[in-house]
Amino acid sequence: MISEDYAAFLASKAPRPQACGFEPGPMHEALFDYQRDVVAFCLRQGRAALFLDTGMGKSICTIEWCEQAAKASNGYALILTPLAVAKQFEREAKKFGYEARVVRSSEDVKPGINICNYDRLDLLDLSVFGAVALDESSILKSFNGKTTRALISAFEDTPYRLCATATPAPNDHMELGNHAEFLGIMNSQEMLARWFINDTSTASQQWRLKKSAVHDFWDWVASWARCAESPADLGYDASRFVLPPLNIHRHQAFGDIRAPAGALFIEDMSATNIHDVKRQTASARAKAVESLVMAEFEEPWLIFCDTDYEADELALRLSSAIEIRGGMSAEKKEAAIEQFIAGKEWLISKPGIVGAGLNFQHCARIAYVGRNFSYESFYQSVRRCWRFGQTRPVDVHLIVAEGEDQIGRVIDQKSEGHKTMKRAMAEAMKRAAYAGEQNAKIKYNPTHIGEFPKWLKSVA
Repeated sequence: MISEDYAAFLASKAPRPQACGFEPGPMHEALFDYQRDVVAFCLRQGRAALFLDTGMGKSICTIEWCEQAAKASNGYALILTPLAVAKQFEREAKKFGYEARVVRSSEDVKPGINICNYDRLDLLDLSVFGAVALDESSILKSFNGKTTRALISAFEDTPYRLCATATPAPNDHMELGNHAEFLGIMNSQEMLARWFINDTSTASQQWRLKKSAVHDFWDWVASWARCAESPADLGYDASRFVLPPLNIHRHQAFGDIRAPAGALFIEDMSATNIHDVKRQTASARAKAVESLVMAEFEEPWLIFCDTDYEADELALRLSSAIEIRGGMSAEKKEAAIEQFIAGKEWLISKPGIVGAGLNFQHCARIAYVGRNFSYESFYQSVRRCWRFGQTRPVDVHLIVAEGEDQIGRVIDQKSEGHKTMKRAMAEAMKRAAYAGEQNAKIKYNPTHIGEFPKWLKSVA
């Protein structure tokens, strides 16, 4: 059994980022206790991540961080958001009295908090900003993606950096490496070399976390991030953060379906040829959604599709619904989202367009006419409505055709992986809080007054 001193010595050798921030000033009175705690941590770190689940106030935490980081640097802060989320951030900031504005180009930039969509990044002079926050920072998920590399390069000299998302890498730990690299904490390749192994037992040879490294890896993440599914994960009262029930309803859509090319049976499908069956059943699945919506036509409905041909089928049957497509201008998309939030409307779109960052607590009915194999896409899109602040049970309707069951099985499997990761994060947060308490307790304060031994006095 190792001694406490040696254990402390080993702990001191663990990779931990050097804090490069500052002591925070007074927080806005609107912040809850746990929100003040996480914002203070991120400000002291200077470059940190904020992984708070939906409805825990990630937006106001980001705004407060930017307010203080801007004052501590050169007065200019930037929040980058997904399309159509910028206006939501602006409303949130102005509601609490912050000086913030949506900007389209460098000409609009002013001191204070500037909010811009990711797709307008090239229209800004990024050297102006002393602080930057990435909202929905899961955009960094692609290891060698063009967007990831561009963001890392663009802000490598920005003094203060924050990453904020509700779902960091639900099934891909390597996304955390990209977060760490953006924040200047550790290179992604170094992270893989320290804690991961290339799993040759799988056909894709994916990187997986070493069993012996699980504890140390999450302690490292906790040294530069605050992760919480609930305030309880951070040691705070969570009684006011209890989600309403989430009811998942699966509906089978039937039709005359032939096996896809290259498959002997309908069940014998891959991610490639599954679209063959999806095309054959698009009409039947859209008809099933129509029946559900018309049965509760006074309710707001958020209707997700996976393809344009599914959107076409839905538009034929729900002609009064608002539809948002990828080819629409940013202004039209924002106007449609505002219209949906303002009234009892039905909205048809894809998770990739409105499935992240937006708050739709007024809606408690979601229908999926089609899904893909992305668990993160499903999780994020459900959480637009099922989030802290939602007052009603949320009903999610999944329309599944024959042969599509494997999509559900893959998503369920990934869901278990996400739960495992969140448990590991929660435990790491508790260990980090305990370590902080212990460090505070053992601060050295000498009180003993000693004297020289007799033999040393005689020599003198």
